[in-house]
Parts: sequence; structure tokens; C-alpha cells
Amino acid sequence: MARIKKYSFLLLLLAAFVLSDFLISLWNPMVTSRRFYKNDFTKTLYHHGGLDHGPVFFGNSAVTGAYIEEESKSKLIEMGLSYGKLTDLKAILEQKRFQVEGQLVVGIDAHTMIDSLETDPTYQWFKPWYQPYVYAYRDYFRDSGTELAKQLYKGTIELNRSELLAYQPRWIDKELYFGHMTAAELQAKWNDYDKRFGWMSQKDYKENLQALDWIIAYCKEHQLPLRVVWMPWDRDYKVPPYMAGLQNDVNHRLEAAGVPTLNLLTSYDPKYFHDLVHLSRQEGAPVFTKEVDAWLASLAKPSK
Repeated sequence: MARIKKYSFLLLLLAAFVLSDFLISLWNPMVTSRRFYKNDFTKTLYHHGGLDHGPVFFGNSAVTGAYIEEESKSKLIEMGLSYGKLTDLKAILEQKRFQVEGQLVVGIDAHTMIDSLETDPTYQWFKPWYQPYVYAYRDYFRDSGTELAKQLYKGTIELNRSELLAYQPRWIDKELYFGHMTAAELQAKWNDYDKRFGWMSQKDYKENLQALDWIIAYCKEHQLPLRVVWMPWDRDYKVPPYMAGLQNDVNHRLEAAGVPTLNLLTSYDPKYFHDLVHLSRQEGAPVFTKEVDAWLASLAKPSK
């Protein structure tokens, strides 16, 4: 008891922190408040009114740029995530953060399976259960907190109550790709990709191959139709050397599981691209959306 009394202030302080962190996590401002940055998964839910189930087209930003959900006849929820990988999809399904229904279409491009590719650390599945909420998103609390302090100061000095709680709503839309990079910009982009990834081999996408195996098994268990699209690459520039081996490893698994694939890797004219991996929203995305729609419709037709 004496020891408890001695450290009572620290214990009360710890209890207050735990309670406040718990209450903040219930509020979940990273999802619910426009004061805070939103990642692409949260943006997907936001633009669908919080809907957390339905048919999905999953991938990275290449899917976001290429698939125009509002023009598609397939009615898939576009779940392109910035730097999204198959390990992310596995985590989403494993943690039941979204219930995929009807069918799951996965877009794989030159970067979707690279294990070491840095991604958005704010994706919900990266936070361990034991990690304090405020600590996990400390950079964004600092950003929003600094803005709040400035507005409180400004409102107090100017005696303007409307300024006290004013804030700049954080961007809620995903990045799309308009226009076309110049030849010099594209070459610089290719040089960068080649320097960062050109030397890679099977060992560098081992975790994502394991995630693919898990996803195939999950879809089989839940009787969920799985389809895979090899996303377009600007064929004016050499495809990364590891892609041939990657396609072989992935297609071997998909064929064994009877998963249909649509290979668009080098099928599109360069005029449809914004850069090496993102289709132009005006020219390329409408063509891609129609082609994927037609392919999915052909799969849905009963065999004669």
C-alpha cells in the first residue's frame, strides 16, 4: 500500500492516458473527422457511404487510375490503394475490415507484389492492438493539433469566434492521372524504377506470393469468384526484368486454382498512358474499364 501511495500520481496519470486514448480510438478521428489525413482505404469507405461489403476491384494506384467505377457495368467497388499490395488485401480479409461479396477482381502491376515497397503506414491493419491510438497516428495528431492551436490563438487575438474551431478539411479524393508525361519524364521514371527494382527476383516478392496463396484459399473456402488482371505497362519502355518470372509464378498458382486471368501488361498503346504504370483518365481509363467489363461479362455467361 505504501508503494501504491508513493506512485499514486503516476498511476493516475497512466490511467488517465489509457482512458483518454481508448475514448479517442472510439471516436476514431483518422476515419470520422475531416480534420485528419485519410488513407485510400478510408477514402474508399467514405465514397461509398461507409459501406463495408460488396464486390471489389483491388489493387494499387494503377487500379485507381484505370478503373472508372461510375462508368463500369460490373459495379465493382474500386479499392485501389496507394502502394497497395496483396499482403494488404490479405490483412483486410483476415481482419474482416471489408467483406468481399459477389466477386473479387485483383489488379497486379509491376509493383503490386514487391515485398519491400514502402506503403502508407496509416492503413488500419498495420496498427497492433496494443499500440496506443495517439501514438500510432502521432504525426497526424501533431499536424491537426498544430492547426487547432493556431486557430484558437487567431480566434482569441482577433476576438472572432468563427476562427476558433475553423480548419482546412483534409483531401478526401484519391489521386487520378490526367494528361501525359513527356518522353524525358518517362525515361527518368523508368531509370528510377530500374535502379530501385530492376535487380529484383523471386525472393523479393516471396511474402506476396504467400499472400496470393492465402487469398486463393480464402476465395475457395468462401466460394468467392476470383479474377486477376495484369495491369497495363507502357510498352515503349522495357518491362522490368523480374516480371517474366513473377508472371510465371503467379500464373502457375492461378491456373492450378482455375482462376481466370486477363493479361493487359503490354497490350495498350502508349498514347493511353499518363506515365509508365498509370493510364490517363481521359484516354486510357475508359478503354480499360470497357475491356474489363466485357471480360467479366464473358466469364459470367453460362458455358454452352
